[in-house]
Amino acid sequence: MASGFQNMGKIPELRKRIFYTLALLAIYRVGVVVTTPGVNRAVMAKIVNQASGTFLGLFNMFSGGALEQMSIFALGIMPYISASIILQLLTVVVPKLEQIQKEGEIGRRRLNQYTRYGCVILSLIQSFFIARWLVGNNQAYAQFGEVVPNPDWSFFLITMISLTTGTAFIMWLGEQITERGIGNGISLIIFAGIVTDMPDAAVRLMNRARDGEITAFSLALIGLIIVTVVGTIIFFERGQRRIPVQYAKRVVGRKAFGGQSTHLPLKVNTAGVIPPIFASSILMFPNQLAGLINTPWMKRVSDALHPGDWRYIVLYVSLIVFFCYFYTAVTFNPVDVADNMRKYGGFVPGIRPGKATATYIDRVLTRITFGGAIYMSAICVLPSLLSTNMSVPFQFGGTGLMIVVGVALDTVQQIESHLITRNYEGFTGPKGPRIRGRGTRVAGAVGA
Repeated sequence: MASGFQNMGKIPELRKRIFYTLALLAIYRVGVVVTTPGVNRAVMAKIVNQASGTFLGLFNMFSGGALEQMSIFALGIMPYISASIILQLLTVVVPKLEQIQKEGEIGRRRLNQYTRYGCVILSLIQSFFIARWLVGNNQAYAQFGEVVPNPDWSFFLITMISLTTGTAFIMWLGEQITERGIGNGISLIIFAGIVTDMPDAAVRLMNRARDGEITAFSLALIGLIIVTVVGTIIFFERGQRRIPVQYAKRVVGRKAFGGQSTHLPLKVNTAGVIPPIFASSILMFPNQLAGLINTPWMKRVSDALHPGDWRYIVLYVSLIVFFCYFYTAVTFNPVDVADNMRKYGGFVPGIRPGKATATYIDRVLTRITFGGAIYMSAICVLPSLLSTNMSVPFQFGGTGLMIVVGVALDTVQQIESHLITRNYEGFTGPKGPRIRGRGTRVAGAVGA
C-alpha cells in the first residue's frame, strides 16, 4: 500500500488527475450550501430532518444533503441519470439510435449530447414539481414557519432556472472528472454527497444511544451489521468467474506467438453501482408527480412507493434485477469477445471457437449476473428494514454503503491501472501478467 502511494508521486499525470478530481468535488460541495432564492433554508432543513427515512430522506441522500439546504443543486445528478436510462432503453428499440451507437467515438459524442438535452428537459420538469411542492406545503408545515415567504409566479421561474442550471453544472463537473480526472465522475459526485453526510449521521446515532432511544445491544448490533455489509460488498465486488483460455502457438516469420494459458475474468457484479442508482432514480419520479397531480389515485401511488412499503421493496428489487442484466448486456458482448479470441488463436478448452464459445460465455455470464443481482437486491433493501426496526440513518443502509464501497473500489482500481500500465507495482504489491478489469476491457485485451 505504501509503495503504491510512493510510486504515485512519480507519475505527474496521475497526481494531476487526482488533484483535479478533488478540486471539482470541492466545488460541488461548495455549491450544495448555495440556497435557491426565495426559500427559507432553516425551515426546509426541519422539514427534511422530520422526514428522515421517507422519500424525502432518500432524495436528500442522493442529492448530498442539498435538498435540506434547498440548494441550487437540490435536484442532484438524478435528471442526468434518468435521461441516460431513457436514451439507453431507446437505443435498444430505435434502429436510428442503435446505428448512431455503432459509429464509434462520433456516435458516442452524439448520444452524450442527446443525454444532455434530455437532462435539461427533465430538470425543468422536476424543478417545477419541486416549486409546486414547496408552495403547496406552506400550510402543511406551518409549525416550522413559511418555506416560501413570497410564493408568486416569479418564484416558480427563478426556482426552475436555478435548479436546472445547478443540475447542468453538476453534469458538466461529472463529465470533466470522467475525462480529465480519475474514476467515474457521476458516481463520485453521489459518493461525495453520501460520505460527507456520514459523520453527521454517526453523531445523530450516538445521540440517540445516549438519550436511551437505542440500547447498547442495538448499537453493537448495528455496528456488526455495517461491518458485515461492507465485507459482503467487497467480497462480491471483487468476485470473478474465471474462464480458462488457451492460445494456440502460431509462427509468423521467425517468431512464435501464443501457446500460453490465461483466463477471461467475468465479474459477479458487472454493472457495479449503476442498478441501485437507476432504480432509485426511477422510483423518485412518481413522488414528484404526486406533488403536481393532487388526486386520490396519485396519492395512493405515492403512498405505495414509500420506502419501507412492501410494494416499494418489490418494485425496487425488480428494477435492480432488470438493470443488472440490462447494463451487463450493454457493456459486455460475448459475441465480440468470442470473435476476438478466435481471431488471435484463443479458445476455451472443450468449447468450439466462435458461436459455441459466445453461447458458453453468455450462459456463464447470465448465471453469475443472477447471483450478483440477488446479492445487490439483498444489500439494497436493508435501508428500509433497518430504518423501520432500528431507526438507522439512511447513510448506514445498504444502498448508501454499496455506493460508497463500490465507487471507492472502482476508483482505486483505476488508480492501480494507471500505475500498472507504467510498469509500477500497485497498491497490493507486484502483479503478474494477468487479464484484469471489466468485460469491455477484457474484450480489448483479448483482441490485442
